[in-house]
Amino acid sequence: QVHLVESGGGLVQTGDSLRLSCGASGRTFGSYSMGWFRQAPGKEREFVAAISQSGRSTYYADSVKGRFTISRDNAKNTASLQMNSLKPEDTAIYYCAASNVILTRLSHDYSSWGQGTQVTVSS
Repeated sequence: QVHLVESGGGLVQTGDSLRLSCGASGRTFGSYSMGWFRQAPGKEREFVAAISQSGRSTYYADSVKGRFTISRDNAKNTASLQMNSLKPEDTAIYYCAASNVILTRLSHDYSSWGQGTQVTVSS
């Protein structure tokens, strides 16, 4: 498993941008497919985006497609989520996670999770 720590959350206004980062420990970061999930108050955790081990392939939830971009830097053991044109419905705790299954949207496929970072979008 890999230890993950998210950062970059905050309070922004509708239409603003925010970039989340996920730092990973260990030498095996590049062997994991990475994903971002979010959980809003009173709702179940939902898939946001995933990226393959190499970074060449990505996969997005329809709700964020065209607004969010997932990326990774294996040399720096980091994954990022660039969020543009934010909406109040994007308000949630955002989690990064690592999986041995490539580009999966299923949370049970992810074996390592960060503690989460809060993103709040005001209207």
